[in-house]
Amino acid sequence: MRTNCVTFSHRTMTQQELLAIKQRFGIIGQSPLLNRGIEIAVQVARTDLSVLVTGESGVGKEHFPKIIHVFSSRKHGPYFAVNCGAIPEGTIDSELFGHEKGAFTDAKSEHKGYFEIADGGTLFLDEVGELPLQTQVRLLRVLETGEFLRMGSSEVRKTNVRVVAATNLNMRQAIDDGRFREDLYYRLNTVEIRVPALRERKEDIPLLFRKFASDFCNRYQMPPLSLNEEATRLLQESYWRGNIRQLKNTAEQICVIEMDHQINADTLRKYLPKGENQQGIILRNQPQTSGKDYSHEIGLLYNMVMQNKKDIEAIKESLQGTHGERLSANGYRELEDTPQPTITIAQPEMAARKHVDADDAEDVETSLRVEDSEKELIKKALEASGGNRKVAADKLGFSERTLYRKIKEYGL
Repeated sequence: MRTNCVTFSHRTMTQQELLAIKQRFGIIGQSPLLNRGIEIAVQVARTDLSVLVTGESGVGKEHFPKIIHVFSSRKHGPYFAVNCGAIPEGTIDSELFGHEKGAFTDAKSEHKGYFEIADGGTLFLDEVGELPLQTQVRLLRVLETGEFLRMGSSEVRKTNVRVVAATNLNMRQAIDDGRFREDLYYRLNTVEIRVPALRERKEDIPLLFRKFASDFCNRYQMPPLSLNEEATRLLQESYWRGNIRQLKNTAEQICVIEMDHQINADTLRKYLPKGENQQGIILRNQPQTSGKDYSHEIGLLYNMVMQNKKDIEAIKESLQGTHGERLSANGYRELEDTPQPTITIAQPEMAARKHVDADDAEDVETSLRVEDSEKELIKKALEASGGNRKVAADKLGFSERTLYRKIKEYGL
């Protein structure tokens, strides 16, 4: 696949310059990969090129659009951050481009979209990979021409907006799957800033943990927390699937729950993710610990339920003669990015005969149990997150839009 990504010459910033930027934007770490990302952000800020910030969930991608805005000629203009994955598909066009009165049933007055109110400034489109294909067409037009239409209007409007987008998806795979337009990808990815995962900057993990622990201990009026050498080494060797967000949550749990704030490896191990690696989640028989955050277990159980659904569907297709292609080897990550398989309650030939034998009835019952399990896990994740859908989606391991769809599907 070709690319039009612009490569900047390496202009190394001084340590004082980097430190000043990190302090201003709350960035912690000394990793060369992190420093390089900051350097590119500052360098590209003085242009009007579109920028795509890539990296896993929880790595801190939201800092870089702010750096670009502040160091650009648009710094006195408006700055808006839009989470594309959190806006329902039916209203995303209205939020971005606006609508006229009467454009749809609930359009009781005209509404300015973000591209209109951010004119002269910077618009950060987070989770841009979640945009519907129809919205992607509109976005491509405004990026190429600066023109857009409000919903329900034929009047062409102009805007002068600098777009910085971010995604945690594998965009090339999304293009191959037909979920993202290739031309839009090239238009957004004029310059790419890749934010490293926490496991790629292990030297920064103790620094981040100490900062988070200090902040939480001060907030909750707790004594200072410290790790011994073995605990520090264990912290660095762990695979942080949720990256900085997960590390921060772990620091908060330890500060609140542990009475002794001199933390050793045995104590720390109770709070570390169990059985996570690059291929997915592995179930291990480990005892539960009182006071522990169960977000990892919720995600693990959800993955098991969804894998069972896929296995049931594969067996049915095999019996129908379509044979095992649905039994994919893509791993657990596929659950986050692709539509979940639909459990078929009755085979076509059963409907024709209007007869269900004992084996088929048992299969239907199994399918319904799986659906009930998925619904229950989603309910528990929502309860554990206090109704926060973004947090619940992170716990379950899929996008906020997928969670929104399932909440409607199950009537939660």
